[in-house]
Amino acid sequence: MDAITFLIQCLNAVQYGLLLFLVASGLTLIFGAMGIINLAHGSFYMLGAYFAYALAPWVGAHLHGGFFTTLVVGVLLSIALGYALEWAFFRFLYEREHLQQVLLTYALILIFEELRSVLVDDDVHGVAISRLVGRRSIPRERHDLSGLSPVHLGGLSARRARPPSGAVAHAARNGDPRRLQQPRDGPVPRIDVRLLHRLVFAGGVALAVFAG
Repeated sequence: MDAITFLIQCLNAVQYGLLLFLVASGLTLIFGAMGIINLAHGSFYMLGAYFAYALAPWVGAHLHGGFFTTLVVGVLLSIALGYALEWAFFRFLYEREHLQQVLLTYALILIFEELRSVLVDDDVHGVAISRLVGRRSIPRERHDLSGLSPVHLGGLSARRARPPSGAVAHAARNGDPRRLQQPRDGPVPRIDVRLLHRLVFAGGVALAVFAG
């Protein structure tokens, strides 16, 4: 292995790690704010890849856009999907044991996998990408998106450093809107906890789909 190939492989490893960080941050967001053990989070990562494959031709034909337009459309769809899943299934799990959460999310894994097989079959699929330099280089899109991971980390750190945010997240996890009225760290506006749960779950799904 020559030095250039070795450096490219090292960069690929770093970039894959940054993308997996996006997936993990969505999983942590859902568990930290909602207390939900979401085994199906990896399926949302898979959906992101298939969203790109399925939407790319439609976006090119109707919106005359490329990869990043497809990315925006896929993320918007994932937000709607996460919101609908929380409303239909996850809102019933907050007061139940973790075993029931595990059973539901495992069932979602089986459902998503079967739908994938039925809708796009089991062949290997791909999306047209551009490369930075030469045939051995990394995809430009992955390079650009990986740069957003440190930005996302900085945003999470800044958000957690704000005292009201911690109070809101803690109250949301316990499902008690009264906890939002007099937090120890200062007053915060009255929050619709059910809506917050749905937005948090939608955001976690969107992060996984975005990385996928």
